[in-house]
Amino acid sequence: MTELWLIGMGTGHPGHVTLEGMQALREAACVLIPRKGSGKEDLAHLRQAILDQAGAQARVIPFDMPVRDESQPYAQRVALWHDEIARRWQAALSDAPEGPVALLVWGDPGLYDSTLRIAERLSPKPRLRVVPGITALQALTAAHAIPFNTVNGAVTVTTGRQLRDHGWPERAETVVVMLDGQCSFQTLPPEGLHIWWGGFLGMAEQVLDQGPLAEAGPRIVRTRAEARAQHGWIMDTYLLRSQ
Repeated sequence: MTELWLIGMGTGHPGHVTLEGMQALREAACVLIPRKGSGKEDLAHLRQAILDQAGAQARVIPFDMPVRDESQPYAQRVALWHDEIARRWQAALSDAPEGPVALLVWGDPGLYDSTLRIAERLSPKPRLRVVPGITALQALTAAHAIPFNTVNGAVTVTTGRQLRDHGWPERAETVVVMLDGQCSFQTLPPEGLHIWWGGFLGMAEQVLDQGPLAEAGPRIVRTRAEARAQHGWIMDTYLLRSQ
């Protein structure tokens, strides 16, 4: 592998892939497709649908995503997980055709995604090309038809883990939370906070809710649990704003 193209695929809608991304898929020699196990076949099918829409003729090479070892400390288990993903990429590509390798990356490769960090582990290192994609932040604010920021206001983008460990960021007005499988907004005093939440953003399965955190929070917890049970997985994000 001498060239690796990381192509942002948006949040699940085939229309989220840019024209540049579609052209890159048509020009790639092969495409890596992650398989995430039983109950998550939709994720591989979605990637295949995007390839079909692009008219890509590239060879599709699947690989099985490893599972993180939850017994390890957080930073160590993430690092080991990244090491194993890189190893599986290279093993899967052992007999790949010559030419660029493409990988469809959820959202945008540069925002709360580890694909670029995993690529740094490859040896020899390929030439990287990154094609930007629509992020969950954009898909969320579009779905709710709200602005990302207030007038001249700053926005803090953080994770569920950070919110649980450190609470509301100091002097923050608007907070967008990514990578939160535990509905960490439940740890916050709800007074004066409004939440806009979305799951499966841009997909036919999209679910939305919004309102004062004290009222909408419990609904979101229930809706998220039901949607995850129904589909076997969920990707969601939310925006909190002090009122």
